[in-house]
Amino acid sequence: MLYRGKFAMLENISCKIKPGCTEHPPWPGGICTKCQPNAVTLNRQSYRHVDNTSFENSLIVDRFLDCWRKSGQQRIGFLYGKYEHHKDVPLGIKATVAAIYEPPQVGSPNSVKLLPDENADAVTSVATELGLIRVGWIFTDLIAEDLSLGTVKHYRGMQTHFLSAQECIMAGDLQNQHPNACRLSPDGHFGSKFVTVVVSGDKEHQIHMEGYQVSNQCMALVLDDILVPTRDAPELGYIRESSNEQYVPDVFYKEIDSYGNEVSRLAWPLPIEYLLIDVPVATPLEPQFTFQPPGQNIKQFPIENRNSIAEIQDFHALASYMRQFSDEQFMEAMSDFHLLLYLATADMLPLKECIKTLLTAVKTKDEDLARHWFKSEEWSTVEQLIKAQAPSPTSFHEAAHADGGATSGGAMWTCKHCTFLNQSDHINCDMCGLPK
Repeated sequence: MLYRGKFAMLENISCKIKPGCTEHPPWPGGICTKCQPNAVTLNRQSYRHVDNTSFENSLIVDRFLDCWRKSGQQRIGFLYGKYEHHKDVPLGIKATVAAIYEPPQVGSPNSVKLLPDENADAVTSVATELGLIRVGWIFTDLIAEDLSLGTVKHYRGMQTHFLSAQECIMAGDLQNQHPNACRLSPDGHFGSKFVTVVVSGDKEHQIHMEGYQVSNQCMALVLDDILVPTRDAPELGYIRESSNEQYVPDVFYKEIDSYGNEVSRLAWPLPIEYLLIDVPVATPLEPQFTFQPPGQNIKQFPIENRNSIAEIQDFHALASYMRQFSDEQFMEAMSDFHLLLYLATADMLPLKECIKTLLTAVKTKDEDLARHWFKSEEWSTVEQLIKAQAPSPTSFHEAAHADGGATSGGAMWTCKHCTFLNQSDHINCDMCGLPK
């Protein structure tokens, strides 16, 4: 179908029965050619919606990989940045990554599971105020080979798989959540620019990044819940069979047989490679910084949701971080995506209602606006709490050891900020880190 004689109408694939047919009982009681979805023949998608994924600088990925280096556990993160014109590709688009947000998760050496994120809306709001959107996701699949050489195992490639079926389904689901707006589609959207980046070992056994998208056909199969992974072969998927609850159209893919003929085969099972699109990943020769890195000898603010490796975002971490900067370096201190997320989501701090001004100052690098926010009543309150907190709070066990093992018999006190019950000789709350 042509649009004004110039552009082809872009229609999304649907594998569901068309609703509203009155000529027969609903499925499984009947089906006709009017409401039956067409069979799907999978083809390798010859185009991509985004041509490159570019990390502003290598420090972004290095900090993300620190969690794996310290724990050996796999990790998932969401990429925040913006889509920009790709100067080296005619009409090209690239996803430029400025920060990685690490959602709540449970990792292991072989897998990672995402947990519900109560701060998801707040993260989106903060990113929006900073001029950023979620452009993709990144995950590690790293197994150390020789710790002394820093090498990792290489097992993703032509002979095995590039992405597993489960990872393709995850990528398809995320692409469906972030559709590409399109006025030439009856649905108002077509495809997605959301990218997938996997960090694994290359042929030289060095840590390496590869980027992918899944095809529009894969997005449709995932959206209609008819593509599932196989149990023992990560490179193969499987198309569900029709049941009383769901009608599934035939899905085919084409391959060359032993006689050199192109033949169609049912996707039972389905080689996942038919659904993949390569998206190059790189960092620029000249690093860019939406968030300026701190100077030397400055310990950066902890990244969120890393309690498993004892990197905790709390008031004590905030106080320790801010003590490294003078008042004149306030803008430099605030130029940290993870710190801004903490300030915007910490219930114990009185900053939620006024944080937008600070985010605007960081986005525009407006020193005057940041200085104005620095003098606000809300931040002055936080400063007083920081000054009131002892630089090196003594734990109960350390105090007991210093007293020859004797513990104080005084009454315990309740934190007025979080209501946690603390030992009488503690200066700061053991839960939130705020002073007594």
